[in-house]
Amino acid sequence: MASEGVLLGMGNPLLDISAVVDDAFLTKYDIKLNNAILAEEKHLPMYDELASKSNVDYIAGGATQNSIRVAQWMLQTPGATSYMGCIGKDKFGEEMKKNAQAAGVTAHYYEDETAPTGTCAVCVVGGERSLVANLSAANCYKSEHLKRPENWALVEKAKYIYIAGFFLTVSPDSIQLVAEHAAANNKVFLMNLSAPFICEFFRDAQEKVLPYVDYIFGNETEAKIFAKVRGWETENIEEIALKISQLPLASGKQKRIAVITQGADPVVVAEDGKVKTFPVILLPKEKLVDTNGAGDAFVGGFLSQLVQGKSIEDCVRAGCYAANVIIQRSGCTYPEKPDFN
Repeated sequence: MASEGVLLGMGNPLLDISAVVDDAFLTKYDIKLNNAILAEEKHLPMYDELASKSNVDYIAGGATQNSIRVAQWMLQTPGATSYMGCIGKDKFGEEMKKNAQAAGVTAHYYEDETAPTGTCAVCVVGGERSLVANLSAANCYKSEHLKRPENWALVEKAKYIYIAGFFLTVSPDSIQLVAEHAAANNKVFLMNLSAPFICEFFRDAQEKVLPYVDYIFGNETEAKIFAKVRGWETENIEEIALKISQLPLASGKQKRIAVITQGADPVVVAEDGKVKTFPVILLPKEKLVDTNGAGDAFVGGFLSQLVQGKSIEDCVRAGCYAANVIIQRSGCTYPEKPDFN
């Protein structure tokens, strides 16, 4: 059993506006499949266009929130997880609150009066997805909210804290506060590379927090960009994972474990100077609905076992199980109960 509030996530709560589109749509808005970017001026009309499609779905999302919801679903212990992020005072924000509550997550949202709840356009072509995030209110998170006693209590209670790299663009000072707290109190701090643009354009913020990270997650594309900006001159995922695991650690941190997913190829885990690979559960192409949330679900499944003190093997197995469930459904959604043992 997981104890109450054992796992805390902090990030950008976004309402996913998900629809199947065609290649012409991608070309029109200059977006690439399997990428995640922040919206620019040219992307803004896209949200209304997606919303007008007959096949549109609205799903509470945001990378960290997805992982936390999946971990909560896997754990089946109400209140085992908690979450913080910023939403607007609007109907999308209300939707988000209802969603978190229904999922059994203890969510303490900061509600911004001036900006609408953030949205993420999820454009699906042939089961693959492209994400364009319009952060809006999610971008307004302040560390003052984190420092309020009722919110800091969630940090105090948590033994594991997970933050996706996307949050580096919003509130690096909040991340630093929590990272230092984890190091000082022998807690486990986990992060995600999250997107190629984070590794490229937010490298300084990423470098500052990396020494505090006990577990770092990412996919093969992010890992390659991470290596490239550091001039590592290798595209070998096992080598890159090993190098990431061996980057310097802050005082109070013993070691780092790097976990890199590669879609249908094996998961790479680097720890203690060694690399292991774990096969994923293969899915026939006709069963694939969309890959949106697959990486987040993998992390959620992994976390659900980690917080129970299970082995890395079990954590990866649960991650693969959760990702396999998610890609057979639209968005980051799941059946009522998990079937994992």
